[in-house]
Amino acid sequence: MTGAGRVVRSPVGGTVTALADVPDPVFSQAMVGPGIAVQPRGGHADAVAPIDGTLTTVHAHAFVVAGDDGAAVLVHLGIDTVKQHGEGFTLHVVKGERVRAGQPVVGWDPDAVLAAGYAPVVPVIALDAQQESLQPAPSGSPVEAGDELFSWGG
Repeated sequence: MTGAGRVVRSPVGGTVTALADVPDPVFSQAMVGPGIAVQPRGGHADAVAPIDGTLTTVHAHAFVVAGDDGAAVLVHLGIDTVKQHGEGFTLHVVKGERVRAGQPVVGWDPDAVLAAGYAPVVPVIALDAQQESLQPAPSGSPVEAGDELFSWGG
């Protein structure tokens, strides 16, 4: 990648949270890759695409967008939300679809995730990246869906 790098946008509105604070070792220990998380605000909202690209993986609770340069970003809506079997999530897209940053991908309600007994925190992971290649927004910062969450590379 050349130039200033890729801007990865927040898929949800809320508060920037360190990945180390996510209550799942797969994310908190960066086993999947480096990134940052967002503690979402409650109430029904759409999670949006963090980058322009193609949806390579689409589940009710998680999706991956791969940019044209191959850089891919995983968005995971809550922890252990796979156990909800899609209940409370509404897909707006299909696998293989091209999306633009900010385009709605999944409708969900973080309050309903919490009520079901799961953490609604949203890890946003730069797949196949090195931690030092990311410049994240500071923890504790407020973000809106579509705001810059981190830059990658450059």
